[in-house]
Amino acid sequence: MSLKRNILDLRKRKEEVIKGGGEKAIEKQVAMGKLTARERILYILDEGSFHEYDMFVEHVARDFDMEKKVLHGDGVIIGTGTIYGSPVCIFAQDFTVAGGSLGLMHARKITKIMDHALKMRVPLIGINDSGGARIQEGVNSLAGYGEIFFRNTLASGVIPQISVILGPCAGGAVYSPALTDFVFVVNNISKMFITGPSVIKTVLGEEISMEDLGGAKVHAEVTGNAHFYAESELECFEQIKKLITFIPWNNQQKAKAVEPAKPTSKKKIEDIVPGNPKLPYDIRDIIEAISDKSEFFEIMEHFAPNVVIGFGRLDGETVGYVANQPKVLAGVLDCDSSDKAARFIRYCNAFNIPIVTLEDLPGYLPGADQEHAGVIRHGAKILYAYSEATVPKITVIIRKAYGGGYIAMNSRHLRADFVFAWPTAEIAVMGPEGAANIVFRKEIAEAEDPEAMRQLKIQEYKDKFANPYVAAAKGYIDEVIEPEQTRKMLLHALKVSANKSVSGPSKKHGIPPF
Repeated sequence: MSLKRNILDLRKRKEEVIKGGGEKAIEKQVAMGKLTARERILYILDEGSFHEYDMFVEHVARDFDMEKKVLHGDGVIIGTGTIYGSPVCIFAQDFTVAGGSLGLMHARKITKIMDHALKMRVPLIGINDSGGARIQEGVNSLAGYGEIFFRNTLASGVIPQISVILGPCAGGAVYSPALTDFVFVVNNISKMFITGPSVIKTVLGEEISMEDLGGAKVHAEVTGNAHFYAESELECFEQIKKLITFIPWNNQQKAKAVEPAKPTSKKKIEDIVPGNPKLPYDIRDIIEAISDKSEFFEIMEHFAPNVVIGFGRLDGETVGYVANQPKVLAGVLDCDSSDKAARFIRYCNAFNIPIVTLEDLPGYLPGADQEHAGVIRHGAKILYAYSEATVPKITVIIRKAYGGGYIAMNSRHLRADFVFAWPTAEIAVMGPEGAANIVFRKEIAEAEDPEAMRQLKIQEYKDKFANPYVAAAKGYIDEVIEPEQTRKMLLHALKVSANKSVSGPSKKHGIPPF
């Protein structure tokens, strides 16, 4: 009977903790259009797979009458489970308990599951929904954040780290998501900022809403702080689950292979690119034409869209795509697109994911705005990332490859393993119009009809350089291929480079142009 009473007591205690902040707090959470912390975990993980730890942890605050308050689980839920059978560690801040505020024990629960994820070498998912540091605990709250940030950095490049912003995330709290690999946001629910609207109004006299300051769309489109945007929490959870299928558990493994499949796109690859090199097209059509099942999981779709990044599969294996987007700014590289591409390249390299580069760009974006924004420093990041990467690196030059852009987009000179070019490829220091104006300046100026001479010299330059054969003659391109051969060549290149091994000079780490 004693054991039975103990079991009943355990069940009663669990029921109390599961209630979180109580019915009224839960009703308020639901009224805001938000799911509870437990519901979120259960929606993300496989049914019946969640195991919770530290359910009965209590806060240790004793000032401001905090000793009289009961905060179930100290406002955060931690545990382990599976997604499509793959193990993950997870934590979710519970806004119904003291606004999900972070105190000492709250932080210790999070760092415990972070340590567990790093030790077990499995992905970590963090659901952020918190009012920030618990003021009543003073410096202990700040210490808690510091411990989390340190572990984020320690785990970087070792295990995948995923942050989900499903409520407020303000002040020092935003730096943990910023240190992780992927940040998910949901429209009208996610809020991220260093200082809120009230502080900005007090200090600067500026009025701005929470949504306009740090809402989901702002971070997906303007700041680049978010990698995935969703209209609902359930859509967000599906994105997370899909991402998990493309990436490995840790940096010592490769992503799980799936059954190979042919592309299903109805668009013929040779019909996608217009004959006129000045006309745009959607690079995603080419990605879908060569990928298994024509599946492409795009990342940061709404930020710096002149470069497209994301995951796909070739012969059942995950690859990372980095591609110029001729539909937007002719696919040029600028500050934001360079940052976007460089970070993704480094992620793929850290987690053993081969990189396929599809190139079509006229170079770096010119102008005083870009120069003053630091395009030299930002543009150098993509050069650094490609040069540093040791995974298989394959480039297909589709059309334009001018100037520094040609070098930056995984050229042979940055140690690409394979470089292929379509017969439409144009590889030159600059575009024919600009080059003719410089190279043939004297002839054009002295001609009876300068414009006719200019057009003649433009064509002369095109005939000599606006093709892939000059570069091919120097060994900078491995093979000029027909468009319909692209998938076949990529499959072969990936198979050949599957056991690639590269060693560089011994060093602690390089100094990228941050």
